[in-house]
This record gives sequence, structure tokens and C-alpha cells, in this order.
Amino acid sequence: MGGALVLESAALLHWLEREGYGPLGMTGISMGGHMASLAVTNWPKPLPLIPCLSWSTASAVFTTGVLSKAVNWRELEKQYFTQTVYEEEIIQMLEYCGTDSFKMGQDFVKNFPDTVGSLEDIDLTSEMFTFDSSSKAVSNEAGHCFTTNKSTLSASSERLLIQDAPKMQCINQTFSTSSKSNKNLTSQQGHKINERRKSDTLQRESLRFMKGVMDECTHVANFSVPVDPSLIIVVQAKEDAYIPRTGVRSLQEIWPGCEIRYLDGGHVSAYLFKQGLFRKAIYDAFDRFLQKYAV
Repeated sequence: MGGALVLESAALLHWLEREGYGPLGMTGISMGGHMASLAVTNWPKPLPLIPCLSWSTASAVFTTGVLSKAVNWRELEKQYFTQTVYEEEIIQMLEYCGTDSFKMGQDFVKNFPDTVGSLEDIDLTSEMFTFDSSSKAVSNEAGHCFTTNKSTLSASSERLLIQDAPKMQCINQTFSTSSKSNKNLTSQQGHKINERRKSDTLQRESLRFMKGVMDECTHVANFSVPVDPSLIIVVQAKEDAYIPRTGVRSLQEIWPGCEIRYLDGGHVSAYLFKQGLFRKAIYDAFDRFLQKYAV
């Protein structure tokens, strides 16, 4: 869809120029704003661009935004798990264009099975649990001191220990039974935890894979920088839950010189009640064009 829209926009711009229309510019709201951004990156001339309620990539919209709740992640996880072509071939073609956390996520997905395999080969009964001769000497000294101190117990203390022997035996049996039940409970809990971890790992892998695919296809950093970024005015809503900006590269970083205007409200409220600000941004962008490039 993005490629077709870029081609269609280029055809329309060429036709408008040939017919004598101008100055020309592009704008859009939400997905339309993102598509307008992609179209301008492929135009070889300065062009006013006013993307409203859109950002640098569509991946966050479907992985962390409100719309992520509408995605059938279970089905995607199943496909990712059963069809290894996703991990073995497609993910190798994805190029990094996001934040460092995304790069770490890609590396984690690629190397995850190998890292787990290396942990399975660790011998936990090796030298780390073997005491050397010096350790044995310390242990013998401690045992000798304990034996000496024990021989100095008074007769009354020994009688007290003998009298309480049945109670101590009862306590030992109680602790022994409790220890066995705790071991069984711990084993069951460990199995459930392992199953939960496997499920969480699969979910994270499929999520990172989808983020990588969508970044590859929609991230504006994968496209050319517009000829004149100073003609770009981005309008963003401060409380936009549909278009998350956290953990995503800023358009100011990708297009140095562009302007970003923030308005109060969310995605829907801005669309319904703030279109006057959208029109103001369009007017300002065209005014800048006329000041820099006389028609």
C-alpha cells in the first residue's frame, strides 16, 4: 500500500506541475499523514509537508499503541513458532533504523536459541562446589572447636537435652514432612514458571519480529530525507495513545530542520476539535515555501 501510494502521489504531482498548478504540498491526518511523509521523501524538489497526528514509523501503532489490543497476537505467535522461515530468512533481511533497544531486540531474536543452549551445557557440580584442601582444613578446625565446646556442657544442660529428646524428634519429623511437601510444591511451581517463561519468550519474539517488519516497510529513516526539511511542520497531540512516541526515533532527528508543534488532547479529540491548528500549519508551511522559493 505504501509503495502504491508513493507512486500515485508522484504521478499526481507530475501531472499538476505539467498543468501549471503550484505551489504544491502534501498533508494528511493519522495514517494519511504518514503516507504523505513517505510520498514527499521520494519527490526530488522542495515541497511543503504537513503530517498531522503521525510519527516516524507505524510499528509502535500496532505493537505498543491502543490498536495493539486489536491484533491477534496468538495467531501470529503460532505462525512464527511453526513457520521457521520468519526467523531464518525474513528477519535476516531487516535493517536497523530504530533505537538501540530495537537493535538489541533483533539480536536477541536471532541468537536466542543459541544462548539458551550454552546455558544448558554448564556443569553446576564442577570446581565451584568442590572444596580444596585449605577449605577442608578450615572445616576440620571448626569441627574441633565445636567438639571441645560441646564437652564443656554442664550436666544440667545435658539432662535438659535428654528430657526434651522426644519433643526434638517430633519437631524433626514435622520439618522433614514439611520439607518433602515444599519440594513437591516447588517442583510444580517451577514447571508452571517454565511454561509461563516459554510463552512469554515466544510472545516477545513474535512482537519484536513484527516490529522489525513494520519498521522495515514504514520507518521514514529507510527513505530519503526530503529536499528541504524546513518546509515540514509536524502536528502532534500530547496525549496521543494511538501514535506512541516513546522508544521511537524523533522526526527532528531523522529530518533536521523540521518543526514539530504539539497540541493538547488525544488522537481522536485532536481530529475532531483541532483541525483549525492543522490548517494553520498548512498555511505556515506554504508561506515558508513562498518566502524561500519565489514562484
